[in-house]
Amino acid sequence: MAGKTTQACRAVSRRLSTWPAVLAPLVLLILAVHARADDWPQWLGPLRDGVWRETGIVEKFPEGGPQVRWRSAVAAGYAGPAVAVGKVFVTDRILAEGTKNPKEAFPQRPFKGIPGKERVLCLNEADGKLLWKHDYDCIYTCSYPLGPRTTPVVHDGKLYTLGTEGNLFCFDADTGKVLWSHDFKKDYGAKTPLWGVAAHPLIDGQKLICVVGGKDSVAVAFDKDTGKQVWKALSASQQGYCPPMIYEIGGKRQLIIWDADAVSGLDPETGKIYWSQPLKTYQGMSIATPRVAGEDLYLTAYPNTSVMFRLSQNQTGPTIAWKLTDPKKGIYSVFSSPQLQEGHIYGVTNGGYIRCLNAATGEQLWSSLQAHGPRPTPSAECFLIKNGDRYFVVNERGDLIIARLTPKGYEEVSRAHMLNPSSAGASSGFNRDVLWSHPAFANKCIYMRNDKEIICASLEAK
Repeated sequence: MAGKTTQACRAVSRRLSTWPAVLAPLVLLILAVHARADDWPQWLGPLRDGVWRETGIVEKFPEGGPQVRWRSAVAAGYAGPAVAVGKVFVTDRILAEGTKNPKEAFPQRPFKGIPGKERVLCLNEADGKLLWKHDYDCIYTCSYPLGPRTTPVVHDGKLYTLGTEGNLFCFDADTGKVLWSHDFKKDYGAKTPLWGVAAHPLIDGQKLICVVGGKDSVAVAFDKDTGKQVWKALSASQQGYCPPMIYEIGGKRQLIIWDADAVSGLDPETGKIYWSQPLKTYQGMSIATPRVAGEDLYLTAYPNTSVMFRLSQNQTGPTIAWKLTDPKKGIYSVFSSPQLQEGHIYGVTNGGYIRCLNAATGEQLWSSLQAHGPRPTPSAECFLIKNGDRYFVVNERGDLIIARLTPKGYEEVSRAHMLNPSSAGASSGFNRDVLWSHPAFANKCIYMRNDKEIICASLEAK
């Protein structure tokens, strides 16, 4: 769609070349405003903040739910799609012939290894048809051995993907040609974490920043065009799963890295460590995206981490503003990223509860199970995407919900079932199927996948 918009603008530009000079720019501006369609080129969207900024979006779903534009077959995986330059990029995994995944979700190490291939798929955004694919052999040694975890990154005509066992690729986004690659195990001595490599890569200027693992290489910056290492930093017992994030905190840009042992602030240009604060997590499960408002940095993890740090220009490191540990009062995310909006934190805690906290004090204002319902379920969570004054919520049952989250409470506006939870839950250890892949929102549509298909459905207001 974005490509068609560009072509249309060029065609109109040629026709306008014969118009009076003062009129042509005005018409082109009007066309650009009305034709504008946002991409979703990385984890949590264009600004990596979980906010969908397109307007003209449906206020309430029509009877029967949003219209599905297309469906395309995919294999297993937890990775959400990226949408950019008129294409949809998604990764999945197929087992080697005659191979089966273990029924037990948490097999004891050392794992024997499960052979198969990881795949990178490029689909036409207009109709979902396959444009190109790339596959490579990949033996899985992690728990939940069902597919890649990280959302692809699209930038300046290149596509970056990161697989469950640490295979990093840079492709030409149009052709699928491999431009460069790294194997984190071979190149850095990294060990595959229990739950697989899951930290979504980050583009910053000329750099691609990844959570890698290995000695002095929890965080590594690569030249995005050549793959050459720019810098590396940090050691930890485990690299964790938290995506690298860059924020302006305490008067300077800081790269936030949260591994299994500590949260650290680094200089994004050099990897120099500004500060490091011990913050151990259960089984290394630092997962949820860190959130920042002003000089406040919020982190949450299952089962008892919910902490607000405060940084300032006059401090060498953070101080704890407040910390919660009571499972009945607080947000303790398994993997869902919270939203920090207008002095309040909205997030999902283990069991499927959406909760609201006062960001200044940590006081819990309300807790609702309505989005998940009807009863709490182990590791049940929802994805929260802000659009205007409401949120689009996707639960693990495959429901898409429009809801208003305010300090007063949870108000559900509309709900539609989009996809069935798939076999990803068969090995989850909780005796249920789940949908745990983050959706993308672009071109006034939602893009969702399970272990069998990816769909594109229109959310445009009629």
